[in-house]
Amino acid sequence: MKIDWDRRTCARRGHVTYAPQEAVLRDRLRAETGLGEAWRCLRCGDFALGAPHGSGPAEDAPLVPRGKVLRDLFILRFLAVERAVRGVFIVLVAIAVWKFSNSQDAVRRFFDDYLDVFRPVFRHFHYDLDHSPVVGTIQKTFDYKHSTLVIVAVALLVYALIEIVEAVGLWRAKRWAEYLTVVATAMFLPLEIYELTEKISWVKIATLTLNILAVLYILLAKRLFGLRGGHAAFEAERHSASLIEVETTAGVAAHR
Repeated sequence: MKIDWDRRTCARRGHVTYAPQEAVLRDRLRAETGLGEAWRCLRCGDFALGAPHGSGPAEDAPLVPRGKVLRDLFILRFLAVERAVRGVFIVLVAIAVWKFSNSQDAVRRFFDDYLDVFRPVFRHFHYDLDHSPVVGTIQKTFDYKHSTLVIVAVALLVYALIEIVEAVGLWRAKRWAEYLTVVATAMFLPLEIYELTEKISWVKIATLTLNILAVLYILLAKRLFGLRGGHAAFEAERHSASLIEVETTAGVAAHR
């Protein structure tokens, strides 16, 4: 089933109409009905009753995303939400690490006390907590220096900030955010691949797959780093999708 991104968006946000000053183009976008005048929506192309939302020269008409451009915007915003959620989660982890760095001894005593309580219970189920990889990993963290944990917390906060900046930029479809996302995500791909060699999990596989697809999609769809004609070709594609551009071309062709 093919999704009509234009009508889907207009159903949620409403139509966008514009009255160009050029007579030929104006006539192609306006219609008289029994209920009054109607203007073609610059996004979905349907006629909407009522006065236009704006007017002026055709070149000043708002560039309303439509078609493939609108679909790309939807995908970018999906990636923006994913980056925002990840950024918030990393901030919470950084706060937890920082708090832990200031109370390692108390946490160690708390953990050891409860370990003594649960040791006989787990032994009953033939599980040795003293040789558990999870318990061993937790106990190793108690030996980390306070300064090391603070550095880890700061590094996590910086990483979270990058993710949140990416999210804001992608949501607003800023080209600098697309470059930042590609570069930052690509930098961490080797680390994610290395983690899979250590231990495979569906979460790690899903994260790696999503990041690879995101990098490839943004690179190709947004024509970054000169790919597929670069920025000039991308802007030409955006304008060619504009209803004003389509009707201007049609009007010129009709008068030849």
